[in-house]
Amino acid sequence: MSLTVYRKAHFNAAHRLYRKDWSDEKNEEIFGKCNNPHYHGHNYELEVGVTGEVDPETGYLIDIKVLKDLIREEIEDAFDHKNLNLEVPEFANLNPTAENIAKVIWEKLRPRLDSKFDLSVKLYETPRNFVLYTG
Repeated sequence: MSLTVYRKAHFNAAHRLYRKDWSDEKNEEIFGKCNNPHYHGHNYELEVGVTGEVDPETGYLIDIKVLKDLIREEIEDAFDHKNLNLEVPEFANLNPTAENIAKVIWEKLRPRLDSKFDLSVKLYETPRNFVLYTG
């Protein structure tokens, strides 16, 4: 029996969308208000999905506490109440769009999970704007 277990998490973070190699005018044209040089923030909602076969002995796909602790250690502790551009090393040279944030989250979690599992990361930047990254 294959299924997916999800764990929700939350973090608040600030960011600025811009490219250092573009002019101020081009950054404003492409990123608009999200290019605010004083940054802006979001209340991110995160859903991490782990897909695989249920262990017939335990009835678990994965111990949800293990997944909860992994998300806290790798994502919440690293991103919560941070300026992504300035305080999170992965974004030193990577524009912290929702797409890139979801990919970075996936890349931080993937090595910590058994390779028998598939991983998905759904990141809500707002209640209506979200991305799904599956690797």
